[in-house]
Amino acid sequence: MARFTRKAIIQTFREMLEKSPLDKITVTNIIERCGINRNTFYYYFRDIYDLLDSFFKEELEKVIEANANEPLQNLLKAVMEMVRENRQIVYHIFNSLNRDQLERYLFDSTNRHMYDLVKKEAEGLNVTDEDIRYVAEFYQFAFMGLFLKYLWNGMKPDVDEYIDKLSTIMEGNIRRALENCSDKNKNLSENQTEL
Repeated sequence: MARFTRKAIIQTFREMLEKSPLDKITVTNIIERCGINRNTFYYYFRDIYDLLDSFFKEELEKVIEANANEPLQNLLKAVMEMVRENRQIVYHIFNSLNRDQLERYLFDSTNRHMYDLVKKEAEGLNVTDEDIRYVAEFYQFAFMGLFLKYLWNGMKPDVDEYIDKLSTIMEGNIRRALENCSDKNKNLSENQTEL
């Protein structure tokens, strides 16, 4: 029952986002539409933004799980297709958040996924967790910037064309960045041994 109630709240929120901007949706609207009380809502979510985070993570997880064994290029295409298919919801969220909120939200909700991707690329290299996090953050901000530009341009470029261009630029660069970190760590280690 508890799992069903949480899913019902998220589904109701999704339906409301299809019709209304995020900043027009209230907890009261959600509980009335779900037929639950306020305590039930707050049992599962701290506030609307916590609900938004859960909604976004569930949608992203579905795409990532469905494309888990695909190359990064195909995963990005799947994410961008999901965004395009949910254009109204995306713009209802996008236009309701200020830029700082939006960037922080996107960064926080994609942080683990980018870290996992970079960590996988780091296999067999002499890199620290700090190196992995730094490289992950760099590419996360690059992808975020391109994603925001895509939204600002009204999702105009074709997804395949957009991601293919990005892939041409990115091909092998995450691994190269990690190899540079590994070489630096190796040189530092050798210099310390000589002392």
